Amino acid sequence: MRKSDLQALAAIIAALLVGAAVAWAGSRGGVTVGGWPLFVLCAVVAFVIQWLAFIPAWFAQTEHYYDLTGSLTYLTLVIMAYALADIGDTRSMILLALIAIWALRLGSFLFIRVKQDGSDGRFDAIKPHFWRFLMAWTLQGLWVFLTLSAALAAMTSGAPGPLEPVALAGVLIFATGFIIEVVADRQKRAFRRDPANEGRFIQEGLWAWSRHPNYFGEITLWVGIFLIAAPALVGWQWVTILSPLFVIFLLTRVSGIPMLEARARKRWGDDPDYRAYLERTSVLVPWPPSRS
Repeated sequence: MRKSDLQALAAIIAALLVGAAVAWAGSRGGVTVGGWPLFVLCAVVAFVIQWLAFIPAWFAQTEHYYDLTGSLTYLTLVIMAYALADIGDTRSMILLALIAIWALRLGSFLFIRVKQDGSDGRFDAIKPHFWRFLMAWTLQGLWVFLTLSAALAAMTSGAPGPLEPVALAGVLIFATGFIIEVVADRQKRAFRRDPANEGRFIQEGLWAWSRHPNYFGEITLWVGIFLIAAPALVGWQWVTILSPLFVIFLLTRVSGIPMLEARARKRWGDDPDYRAYLERTSVLVPWPPSRS
């Protein structure tokens, strides 16, 4: 087994260990189904869905259904948590509705985009390698579970209660982030569809205020989800504060901004207009462009 395969296998094991640790902590005091903590069952399902989807993806050597599978996993877990917890409180209904709307919108958007573009460059180097490709699917299972962990812990806590002001604020914050993400995605898609923009980078609309406004929207909406869920968390369940922190870390330090910034600098790094865009435009948080 080559070194890259061993590293991929190590990453898979690490993902499973992290998932298991969070599943144990988040399930403390929560609802059980058939003697098993429902929160733990959600974690198991998150990984199993990815592995089942990986099988045809590996044989077909395609990543076309990767993002769609992720979105369907989000939907499956929140529906599973809501139905099996059988609490039906207002907090759970709001979490279910907001996450379902987000997952359906983003999943369909990414699926249509990869079908139209023909491929996703993130997978070009790893698709031919079994363990590296499996790692990508396994990490998506961890991504989905950790991102949803606060919502799942609240929905399976077994302690329904009225919505607090902080939870209502969370709804408004989610709505703000969702709108920003949708607008940014649509602006960039429209920009790319225009033949006159072939080979150019977007620097208009929200993209004039932030180099990654869609990621800012994504981070914001998950902070909102955490605020809705937080009042229902007790004891070890507070480990699920990892939910928004994980999204922030992933998008700003791992697979989001660093990857796209490196790709953009490689493509337009010698372009004076692009260098000026970097200097005047905020990396993440939307801010009026600098005129200096």
